[in-house]
This record gives sequence, C-alpha cells and structure tokens, in this order.
Amino acid sequence: MRVVLTWRDKAEQCIYDLAFKPDGTQLILAAGNRLLVYDTSDGTLLQPLKGHKDTVYCVAYAKDGKRFASGSADKSVIIWTSKLEGILKYTHSDSIQCVSYNPVTHQLASCSSNDFGLWSPEQKSVSKHKSSSKITCCSWTNDGQYLALGMFNGVISIRNKNGEEKVKIERPGGSLSPIWSICWNPSREEHNDILAVADWGQKLSFYQLSGKQIGKDRSLNFDPCCVSYFTKGEYILLGGSDKQVSLFTKDGVRLGTVGEQNSWVWTCKVKPDTNYVVVGCQDGTISFYQLIFSTVHGLYKDRYAYRDSMTDVIVQHLITDQKVRIKCKELVKKIAIYKHRLAIQLPEKILIYELYSDDSSDMRYRVKEKIVRKFECNLLVVCADHIILCQEKRLQCLSFSGVKEREWQMESLIRYIKVIGGPPGREGLLVGLKNGQILKIFVDNLFAIVLLKQATAVRCLDMSASRNKLAVVDENDTCLVYDIYTKELLFQEPNANSVAWNTQCEDMLCFSGGGYLNIKASTFPVHQQKLQGFVVGYNGSKIFCLHVFSMSAVEVPQSAPMYQYLDRKLFKEAYQIACLGVTDTDWRELAMEALEGLEFETAKKAFTRVQDLRYLELINSIEERKKRGESNNDLFLADVFSYQGKFHEAAKLYKRSGHENLALDMYTDLRMFEYAKDFLGSGDPKETKMLITKQADWARNINEPKAAVEMYISAGEHLKAIEISGDHGWVDTLIDIARKLDKAEREPLLMCAHYFKKLDNPGYAAETYLKIGDLKSLIQLHVETQRWDEAFTLGEKHPEFKDDIYVPYAHWLAENDRFEEAQKAFHKAGRKGEAVRVLEQLTHNSVVESRFNDAACYYWMLSMQCLDIAQDPAQKDVMLSKFHHFQHLAELYHGYHAIQRYTEEPFSFHLPETLFNISRFLLHSLTKDTPLGISKVNTLFTLAKQSKALGAYKLARHAYDKLQGLQIPARFQKSIELGSLTIRSKPFQDSEELVPLCYRCSTNNPLLNNLGNVCINCRQPFVFSASSYEVLHLVEFYLEEGITDEEAVSLIDLEAPRHKHENKWQEITSNNSQTLRLDETMDSMGDDPFTAKLSFEQGGSEFVPVVVSRSVLRSMSRRDVLIKRWPPPLKWQYFRSLLPDASITMCPSCFQMFHSEDYELLVLQHTCCPYCRRRVDDPSP
Repeated sequence: MRVVLTWRDKAEQCIYDLAFKPDGTQLILAAGNRLLVYDTSDGTLLQPLKGHKDTVYCVAYAKDGKRFASGSADKSVIIWTSKLEGILKYTHSDSIQCVSYNPVTHQLASCSSNDFGLWSPEQKSVSKHKSSSKITCCSWTNDGQYLALGMFNGVISIRNKNGEEKVKIERPGGSLSPIWSICWNPSREEHNDILAVADWGQKLSFYQLSGKQIGKDRSLNFDPCCVSYFTKGEYILLGGSDKQVSLFTKDGVRLGTVGEQNSWVWTCKVKPDTNYVVVGCQDGTISFYQLIFSTVHGLYKDRYAYRDSMTDVIVQHLITDQKVRIKCKELVKKIAIYKHRLAIQLPEKILIYELYSDDSSDMRYRVKEKIVRKFECNLLVVCADHIILCQEKRLQCLSFSGVKEREWQMESLIRYIKVIGGPPGREGLLVGLKNGQILKIFVDNLFAIVLLKQATAVRCLDMSASRNKLAVVDENDTCLVYDIYTKELLFQEPNANSVAWNTQCEDMLCFSGGGYLNIKASTFPVHQQKLQGFVVGYNGSKIFCLHVFSMSAVEVPQSAPMYQYLDRKLFKEAYQIACLGVTDTDWRELAMEALEGLEFETAKKAFTRVQDLRYLELINSIEERKKRGESNNDLFLADVFSYQGKFHEAAKLYKRSGHENLALDMYTDLRMFEYAKDFLGSGDPKETKMLITKQADWARNINEPKAAVEMYISAGEHLKAIEISGDHGWVDTLIDIARKLDKAEREPLLMCAHYFKKLDNPGYAAETYLKIGDLKSLIQLHVETQRWDEAFTLGEKHPEFKDDIYVPYAHWLAENDRFEEAQKAFHKAGRKGEAVRVLEQLTHNSVVESRFNDAACYYWMLSMQCLDIAQDPAQKDVMLSKFHHFQHLAELYHGYHAIQRYTEEPFSFHLPETLFNISRFLLHSLTKDTPLGISKVNTLFTLAKQSKALGAYKLARHAYDKLQGLQIPARFQKSIELGSLTIRSKPFQDSEELVPLCYRCSTNNPLLNNLGNVCINCRQPFVFSASSYEVLHLVEFYLEEGITDEEAVSLIDLEAPRHKHENKWQEITSNNSQTLRLDETMDSMGDDPFTAKLSFEQGGSEFVPVVVSRSVLRSMSRRDVLIKRWPPPLKWQYFRSLLPDASITMCPSCFQMFHSEDYELLVLQHTCCPYCRRRVDDPSP
C-alpha cells in the first residue's frame, strides 16, 4: 500500500469535524466558529460560512445531497442547503457535540451534553429526549431504523426512530473509558449491522445491533478521536492522539499508516466511493491523501494466488475457476506459489502451506511450516523444500525451518526471478538482472550459471518447454528470443511488456503489449489480436492474463499458426498446433487440406475430432482400395473432390483416369443433367429415358413440379405425373392426362378419378369412371358427394346397386336428424332390421323425453314394420306378437299424452269428459305392467279430479283411496290430501249420465271395470274414439267359415233393398276416410238380420263373437259397415254401426275410429291424422 499526498491546506483553528458531499465534489470542515467549503479535486477553498457564534464541533451531510447540518458550542444547530445557504436554526440547552443524518428518511439527530433531538423537514418542532450522560458521538444504521449514541460514561445507547431506547451496552471500563467515536459498517453484504466503537480506554471494539460483542477488544495504545469506514465497509480509518491516521481491516487488524501529522487528528473521512482520505488536525492542518493498494500475487501454471482485503489470500484455479480463501488475519506482504506449495509473508512471519493431496484439482491447503521471523525482501519465491528471498542484489535460500542454506550475490539489481522446475530440493531458478545478465541458479548449487548477457535491462523472462530457447523482454519493450546453447538471437519483436512460452508446444510463444496479444509460431509472422493486460502464462490454447487486479484465463484459438503450417503443407505440425486448441472450422479446414494432400492419417484424426462420419467412411474406403492394390491417385483425388463439391475437377480426373461412367453417375445423381449429357455413350434410348426420368425426379425434389410433370409425361411415367398434378391441385392438367389415356390404362385413370374427387370435381371423376365402365365407383362417388338424385337414377337402371345407394342415404338422413326419412330409406333398401332399430331408438328417446304423442306415432310405425316383417313365415309368430304389443303401446301413449299435459302444464286443452274417459281407458288397460314413462299417480290423480268435477263421486273416492297406497310427488301431496277430505262430503254414488253402455247387449257397465275395456255382460270389446275416448256405437263381427274378404265386401256392396225405409243415407268416401252421414231419422231396425245375431247366451264367462253368414252380409248396407283392411298375414276386421245417425270416420292408414266432427277439426288443426300423422295430401293408403 502506498500513500500519496494530493493536497494540503491549513486553517487557523482546530478542525473538529468534516463531511463530504455525497457526490464527493465538496468537503465541509468545522474550523473555529466557521464552516469551510473546499473543492476536493484541488483543495481550493470555495467559501467560508458564518452563522455560529462559537466553536463548531460537528458537521454532517444528508445522504440525498440536498442539505447539511452543523452543531456548535453556541448550543445551536443550523441546517444549510447544498447551495450553501442557511435555512433553519434551532437550539438545545447545552453545546452541540454531534449531528447525524438518517440515510433513508433524512431525519437529523443532534446531540448535546444532556439531551438529543430528532428533526425532519416534515415536522415543525424538534422532539427532544434527555440523556443521563454527555453524548459524544452518534451514528444511524444503514436502514435508518436505529440510532446509536456514544456516551462519556462509557455506555452505548441504541434508540429507534422515535428516540426510545432499545439496547443499552455497558462497557467494562465504564466512565474511565469514555466513548469518543462510533460508526456503523455501511456494507450491504454483511448479514448483521456492525457497530465500530473507539473509546478513550484506548480500545477498538465491534458490536451487533443486539448489543452482543463481536470478537475481543483491540488495543490501540493511543486515544482515538475519530473512526470511519470506507464506502463499502472493507476498511476502517482511525485517528487520534498518536498524530497519525491508521488503516484497519473491517475486523480491526491494523494494516498501516495513512499519514503522519504534527498534532492530534480529530477527524478523518474517506471520499465517497474512492480511495481518497482527508485528515483534519488540532493545528488546523487539512491533508488529502490517495491510497494506492498494490497487487500482491503469485502464479504457477494454472494456480494463481492473490491478496484480498489486505489480510486474506485467495487461490484460484484458472482452468476450473475454483477458489479457496485463506484467512491470515494479518497484513499479507508477499505471496509465492509453486506446484503443491504456497508461501505467505506476514509482518512477523512466513507461513508455508501444502496441498492435502497430489490431485491436480485439489484446492485444500494446510499449514506445513511457520518461519517466525521478520524478513525484508523485494521478491519471494517458494520451491518444494525452500524459500528464496530476493533483497536488491542478493538472493538467500532458506529451508522451511528458517535456516539459511545458501546465498548468491549478483552484480546488479535483480529485476526478475522465476522457478523453472526440477527435482525437489534441486529446482532451477531463472534470474534476470538490471545490467542485462540472465542467469540460471540451482537451489542446491552455490554457483550461478550465466546463460547470456545482453545490453539492456531485463523486465521479463521465460524458457521454452525443452529448455532450448529463452525469451526476454527488456526495458525498451522488445521481445528477444535466443537459442540457449548457441547464444544466437533467433528473432525479436517490438511492443512487448511480458512474454510466455507455450508449455505444450516448443515452437510457440506469446507476448503482450500496446493493448495487443501477439502469438508467434516458429519463424512465421506474428498473429495479433486485441487484449488488455500482461501475459503471465501460456498453456495449450489458454493464455493467462493479468489485467489490473484480476487474473483470467483467455481461450485463444491457435488458428493463425495452424494455417501458417498448412500453407507450407506441413500437415503433421499443423495437427500438433490444432491439438492445443482451435475451432471446429479450423479442424475441418485442416482435415480437408490433409485429405487433398492425400495425407490420410492426419485427415482421419482431424475428421474424427469433428465427428464427420461421411469423410471418415471415404478415407476408410480409399484405404481398403489401397490394400486391394489400387494405386491411382487421380481416382482417389477425384473421389475427394466429388465429396467436397468440386464436381468439375472430379469429372476431369475421372475422365483422365478412364472412368467416364463414374462422371455420368455423379452428374446424374447431382441432377446436373446438361453436364451428364456430355458423358452419355452411343445415345441408347433406354439410357436417355432413364436420364429424363431422373431429371423429372430432380425437378420434383427442387420444387419445380410443372417441369417435372412435363418430363414424366414425355418419359411415359403417367402415374407420377398424375400424383404431382393431384397433389398441387392442377385439375386442367389431370383432365388432359385422363382424356389422352386409353380406357385400358385402368390404374392411372382410377388415380385421376381419385384426385378429381379429392379436388372437389365430381363431374370429371364421374366422366373418368364412365370411361372405364366402373359403375360401382360411380355410384360410390354420387353417394360420397350426396348427389342422391343421380344415384337414384342409376339405381333404377341397375337394381343390383340398390343397397349401395339406400343404405348410405339412410345413414346420411339419420346423421342429419331426419330419422323418420332414414327409417323409410332403410325400409326401402330392404334393411328392415335397421329400420326397426332406428324406430325403436326414436321411440325410446320420445318416451324418455316425455314426448308421448311422438312415442305413440313411432310405436304405431314400429308395429307396422313388424307386420311387414311378419310376411316372412319364419318370423310370423314373433313379429305378430310384437305387432299387437306395439299397437297396444301406441294406444296407451296416445292417451297418456293428454294426461301428461294435464298434470304438467298449467292449462288443459281437453274437455273434462275426455280426460275422464282417457284416465278410465288407461286404468283399464294397465292391469299388468306399466310401460316406461306412464305414471299411475298422474292417471289416478286426473281421474279423481275429473270424476269429482263430473259427479262420479264414488269413483273419485276410489281413485283417492288408490292414490294413498302410491308414492305421491310433493307437488300433488297437498291437492290429493285436500281432495281426499272434501270427497267424503259428497254422496257415495256416480252420476248415471257417465255410465258407459254396451251397444251389443245394451248393458250399463260400471265406470271402473275389473275386466278392462270389455262389456261385463257379453265380454264384447269396446271400440273407442281415438280423440274423445268415448265408447263408439260399433260392434265387431266375424265372417263365417269359407267366406273370403273379397266375397264379403262384394256381398255388402250388393246393397239389398230394404223395406219400409224412406230415409236417405249419404256415404262420403275419400282417400282419407270413410264417412256415413244420416240425412233423415231412421225407422226401427227390428227386422235387421244383424240385430238378431247380437243375442247370446247370458251368463257365459267366455266371449262369443258375432259371426255373420252370406245372407246377413247381403242384408247389410255398405254405409253401415267399417272395414279395417289389414295387410297379410292379418285378417280384415269388420265393424257394424248400430247408430247410423251418428257419423264415424276411420283413418285409412292407422284404422283408428273418430267421431267425424272431431276428426275433421283435428285434421284442420294438424293437416294430418292425429294418431298416425298421415298427411291429408298423401295418396298412399
């Protein structure tokens, strides 16, 4: 460490305190009753500030640089602006001892002999707090949270921002050791706040914020007056009664003296963020010093040791960048490193360290020896068993125990010394003197060997790896290289400040100077690149460079010297240089050059390095051919050129060696067809076609498809031409190809059709299919493009493709939610099973979704499908059973639709009588299992409500009783309970008007019939209207054995004349219905033969049907008979109207019966049959 005085001035009074402006440009001093403002750059007094009436004891600058404050013996504090204007003044009850600004909030603490105050610009008044002793010093923590106060009674009080005491530190010396200066460490890297305390018990101590002491007290041997930290907290300045400023580490280790003065030092501070120190003394002297910290370091190969924080040594491995810190806790003066040894000189001793192991990457050191003696030397060198001290002209060799073994006296000052290796205890040293002598000294030999003598002083030395050459940098910045044995100067280069030989290559050295790094190989010209600093080592491709205080390993590719060897075709030497470290590009260049020079061994090594298997395979194949006896170098070189892309040179060599076919293959593979034509033989058409095809392939690969298509067509490769045209969507080209092709060329035409379909041109695809007569594909095309009309037209002409059309059509309809049409299409295609499945799914969905009218319609359709399938004798019984089951379900769901709407919707669309009849019809029908979706609760609830409304109280009471045994939804609970109570107030009987009549036996039936929907007397099934569900005046009759349906119809149609009948019947027959209309009242039918047939044996439990003969049929009027003309295998059903004056209409599709007025109204509403939904305008039966 060197100390340089920058400027000095002298004031008339004692300098008690000083403060720097945070930017370091100005210095404020407290001198007498004035403040002096100095320019720190040159010591110019800018302005004295007057404001105090007595001696100014303290001054402090705010961290933001806007204000500073001064405190005086006149008991006042003045706040000044950065423009040197006083803006505020406040007083204490005693003289001001110290002031300090909070670094965060800029709150000012001012301390007097008996109290302290806290002031900030935001508050008007100063908050003051009493103190038990005189406050001599104060300091804020970095975060501005706490204020430490040093007392004259030896106590340190730590307060928060409000002035409340948080920690009290009582020193052992008490009032005999007044605290005179304290300062918090400003370092941001420290985990804890650390307070440095200097007292007049001549101690330096350190404390944590908690009050815990760090380490022991440091004895000073003088009374300290001021303590302050460097900006980053790494060093401490201490001044006092010893009339000098001392530099300490942050841990309190004394490093040296900054400046000796003639009187007590009352204050010393560091200029912010610099190494400049200002000192204020008792006699008014102001001194401004610069501290220069010199680099103390040592290097051996890839290990670099250097001083850090003046007391630590860091050993850095320059290759792995590992670092290890050795804490010496004393000033480190010299460092030397060699192999596994490390020597550190401290003020009173030398420590010798060794590595724990011989591992080259081991970084753990332990103390081997201590030499407890004070040495003065310029240079320190360590060997395996010795240390060498250099003192001016003298070298001393000491053992690790401190015994001087040898001494060498030189003729001139020693300028450079370096260990150049050797056996342990016999190492060689290279020594350079100021007079230009260069010597080699062996540790175990008293006699120095003069290697050579030059005219200029030596600055730097190095010896080559084989000890044959010596590089010297002299005081004229010239690098000189000598042959050690002949003493001949081999060459010299200017602008050098340091030099180093490559430890892995004899002929390479590097030197630095003038901001450049210079690399020289053999006698080739120097290669330069920019680099700041000094070269201190050169190992392989790594150059160790010292720049300012840091050592770095710079990776320098050895490209330039390698190319210098390549230019002279020295491949093996170039390979050796490349091994030191070059880029992949350089390796490839070396490999290529060696390959062209047919130096296959070097080329193989280089290609292996860059992992180029392609060229390695080429070299391998050439070596194999050589083993087989081939020796034509032209052919080998031609292969090399072709691999390198030098095709024309390769072709010339192929031609020269008589292998023109190889040139043809090469050009063809490269798609260089114009050059290939030059090597074609006798113009063989097969070869020419092959060349055109390859040319087309190439055009395709380089994304020139148009050219490729034309070439393929000319070469007859239609499939490839079609593929390219199709992939690029060239419909016009495809049309031309398809129309030119013969219809026998089926495969290319099919491919054309495939691309037409893909490119959405079905018309051209159809044309192509027609050309080759592929009807199946044509139909498939129509189906895929959903051109159903064309498909149906083809299907009519070719019925064998019916399945191929209607099945996809049905699927398409189903996918588009047109299920009913899909069902019909399946039916039309003959896929009855699928038609039934579609209907079953539709039906199930309708029931689940409570669309019971849809469910009824679908069940009716399903029953008709089953009836259609029943024509197959094998399935007749099963299908007829299903038919009757589905017909029954259709009737149930048709009726239940009204019940569901009544119970679920707020308004009813049906008359009470209709709901009453429907609920009775359902209860009579639901004697066994209840179908999915139909609720008995809803049905009984409806019946109960309508029975009560229509006067059928007995039936209503019965319905309510039945409901009590069922699980009733919460929404009906209240209504049913109320109804059950209120019905008991009604008579226990039913209205006679509601009682149903059997039109066969004229028996009044009960409203709730245990037998179901049949007469209790004659067991004749009732026929209900499909809208109002009233019992219709129809009686079913059967034909005698032997009478066919056709004969029966013809007999009925005869219309035998009736006697005594004057009235006129009007029959209306249309596509939709058969209607009997009575114009006049009818007379008694007493003589009707059919009426006679209605009688039966009373009391029989079996149903006796009405069977009529031909004569009875003949007597019937066509107007009185309704016929359900079921398709086979079912028989027709015949019904006779017993009240011809009431008109009945039957739907010709579903054969459901309606009162004519109801039917006409419903048809007007829905434009279709309300049961089967057959449209009015549908001509089919």
